[in-house]
Amino acid sequence: MNSNLSEWFKVTQKKLSPANAAPALRPIDQNKTQAPVKTSKGGSTKVSFKANEFIVYPAHGVGQITAIEEQEVAGFKLELYVISFSKDKMTLKVPTPKVAAVGMRKLAEADVVKKALDTLTGRARVKRTMWSRRAQEYEAKINSGDLIAIAEVVRDLYRSDVQPEQSYSERQLYEAALDRMAREIAVVQKLTDSEALKVIDGQLQKSPRRAAKTDEQVDEGDVEEAA
Repeated sequence: MNSNLSEWFKVTQKKLSPANAAPALRPIDQNKTQAPVKTSKGGSTKVSFKANEFIVYPAHGVGQITAIEEQEVAGFKLELYVISFSKDKMTLKVPTPKVAAVGMRKLAEADVVKKALDTLTGRARVKRTMWSRRAQEYEAKINSGDLIAIAEVVRDLYRSDVQPEQSYSERQLYEAALDRMAREIAVVQKLTDSEALKVIDGQLQKSPRRAAKTDEQVDEGDVEEAA
């Protein structure tokens, strides 16, 4: 009996020895300001954000990192980006390891801004589906944080003076997309919000527009709104 207990103790001691134990958690390096971002090839690249830098947070649009703070949780240090959205009077704290998961990104490069503005000059592409489904697709594009996708929403929901007015729900989505696009362009091109809106409007004026829809061009979404 004593021999069996001795063998059991030796095996248990071996299992619990430091060589066989799981690696201990380590506190986050307080000087680290980079977050890993997964790539399509399975690798990773690091995106660095600095204090006072403007960024795009998909669910809220353009914000500014006002500070990089540390909080202690269960004895470990957690690094956080403090992001201010001045127009919305809101502040978010995002853990640096969660940056990739939430889709936070740097401001669009000049070539992306140009492509987004060029998108506005194209013809509106409206699917022949129920408005409720189209509205979900538009909202998903707005919250994607993708400037070109947001420009597509602005293009598709824009109405000139000679076109039928937007419904209330269309107007809400249009203004949300327009605001997101204008804010980013304003920061990238160092313009005021009103100047950015004029740039966008100038591009929209170049787009081909129909004076009015014929009966054949009215889709199911319009029928639903009129009902």
